[in-house]
Amino acid sequence: MNATDLLQSLTRPAATQPLGAPDPHGPIMPTPVPLEPVNDALSPADAQLDLDQIVTSLRTVRLSWREASGRSREPAGRELPSPDTVAHIMDDLCGVLFPMRLGPPELRPQEEDIYVRRTLGQTLQFLQGQVRLELAHDARLLDEEQRNRGELPELARQVVNNLARSLPVIRSLLDSDVAAAFHGQPSARNVDEILLCCPGVRAMIHHRVAHRLHRLGARLLARMVSDLAHSRTGIDIHPGATIGAGCFIDHGNGVVIGEGVRIGRQVRIHQAVTLDAGDSPRQPGSTALLAYPTVGDDVVLHAGATVLGGVSIGQGARIGGNVWLTDDVPAGALVSQATLRQGPARP
Repeated sequence: MNATDLLQSLTRPAATQPLGAPDPHGPIMPTPVPLEPVNDALSPADAQLDLDQIVTSLRTVRLSWREASGRSREPAGRELPSPDTVAHIMDDLCGVLFPMRLGPPELRPQEEDIYVRRTLGQTLQFLQGQVRLELAHDARLLDEEQRNRGELPELARQVVNNLARSLPVIRSLLDSDVAAAFHGQPSARNVDEILLCCPGVRAMIHHRVAHRLHRLGARLLARMVSDLAHSRTGIDIHPGATIGAGCFIDHGNGVVIGEGVRIGRQVRIHQAVTLDAGDSPRQPGSTALLAYPTVGDDVVLHAGATVLGGVSIGQGARIGGNVWLTDDVPAGALVSQATLRQGPARP
């Protein structure tokens, strides 16, 4: 394939399904703005772009979407948290939680408290600003910005203070996660290796913080923290999921844990496991949770297992690889993919 053919293959419009279909989870998407056909025949003169025309077309598309989705009223400025700022906040919180492992490389043990105090003070200020942006955004969408604007700084301060007070508990939970990962990985030489190299532990650090933010009402920020972990580890945990102490996510790629999932203590989850609601869509406008799995203590979910809906897995059960599970599993049972037989769990 020569350069001309490659350029044409990249710029040729793909055949996709028509846009504009109703979305059961949100507003009706606007009808796409008609675009001029792409001219595949390029010439040296095409190197001079008409930026004014492109800017005008982009504005037309933006305004069309805002009008169709009921967001035609422009805010005074950006009223959404920044993904880059959230990433910096989480990096700092990782250092605060594990100073000598995830903090700066030049840190010395005698300086730990000084580093934690300084970093935490700065990070909480940044976080408070991001919480305030989320609260202002929510107030604007609910047409309550004038009534609530004076309350936003105090509400943001309360959220951040509550999170800060939870950090010792979060650290304690993470210690149990690190210990479970160390005992579950015989190849690991020490817990430092687990903390620095295990994606499941990094995902749990983000989830413990995100879950607390979710419970405090900063749900957009919580989702952003979870999405950050997803992009870095391949592990997708909704911040609403409740996970007990000592959770070990082994390898982790492709793990999905949905919003209403409840997981007990000392649970091991291998790669590509899905714990989520069934395929029944949430009704538009409904805030009720769908049915999600409940996983008991000491359960092992092997690679590729899929557990959907309001399934309950009893204590000590083992779910084999690639099992598609939609029925309850009693305590101590073994469910295998090959035969779907159940029996006493092997030691």
